[in-house]
Amino acid sequence: MKRVTFLLADAVLKPSCLFGAIEVFEKANEFYVNKGQSPFYDIRLAGVNLQQKLLNTSFSLQGLQDIKDIDKTDCIILPSFDSRDDFGIRTSREALDWVIGQYKIGAEVASLCTGTFLLAATGLLKGQPCATHWKAEAPFRAMFPELNLATHKLITDHKGLYTAAGAMSSLNLILYLVEKYNGREVALYCAKVLQIDIERNSQSPFILFEGLKDHPDTEIRQMQDYIQNHIGEKVTVDALADRCAMNRINFSRRFKRATKISPVDYIQRIKIEAAKRDLEAGRKNISEVMYAVGYSDVKAFRTIFKKVAGITPLEYRGKFSQAN
Repeated sequence: MKRVTFLLADAVLKPSCLFGAIEVFEKANEFYVNKGQSPFYDIRLAGVNLQQKLLNTSFSLQGLQDIKDIDKTDCIILPSFDSRDDFGIRTSREALDWVIGQYKIGAEVASLCTGTFLLAATGLLKGQPCATHWKAEAPFRAMFPELNLATHKLITDHKGLYTAAGAMSSLNLILYLVEKYNGREVALYCAKVLQIDIERNSQSPFILFEGLKDHPDTEIRQMQDYIQNHIGEKVTVDALADRCAMNRINFSRRFKRATKISPVDYIQRIKIEAAKRDLEAGRKNISEVMYAVGYSDVKAFRTIFKKVAGITPLEYRGKFSQAN
């Protein structure tokens, strides 16, 4: 039996993430019970505080164990937290130390949505890609600038550490773990019963790029506004550098220091976000959308769009157009 421990750190929990993930493991157990076998997962809830905050209220859970009473577990799940309490980092030193200690003796660790903040605070993610909800991109980059945040990824898997993007993507990570531990048949059973799209592999189509402007560099923010206000024009890094009276190398370094991404990537993401809004509105064909955001080469536009959004312009329109 695999021991799975949901770590309820001293933070404001998001209940949909916690209980949804538990339900996937429970359905995996159901698969085995239906075949006359013993449940595969021993699901535990543990923490450092028996009273857990749930958004604007509180709740208590029977059977919640103190982490000091758990000498060994096989897999630790870090549910998502609300941002109002710093994602649980400041108040969770004891929990962080416990996660590190368990990982050193063989436990795997999986973070769901903004639970990645807690995993990042352990230092275990150094040198590997990680994912979190796209809305948390700016605070994550500000708090952990040294880490490789892969905003487009739905799931990351490296050396027994797993991270998931936002919201319902957490269920995809739990399905991923079930498939790894139990095989495809069990994972498909869970997906079908809970009606989860098991083939999702990117959160890119769902991202609303909000600009990464929460930094103190006023001149760089002015260039960000300039890019936003000239979406239909060809905006180059050299031209932006000239406007700031800098050379390209110095401007690029300063821009990336402020926003945590390169100016080329920033320009592309702003333009593709505008293209996505046009495709959602459904009033323009794809060529018109392309020209409206400053591209003239269909192949180049399609390539950049797919790189940023994870799917082609045509696929995006089919999925999200309000005219459908």
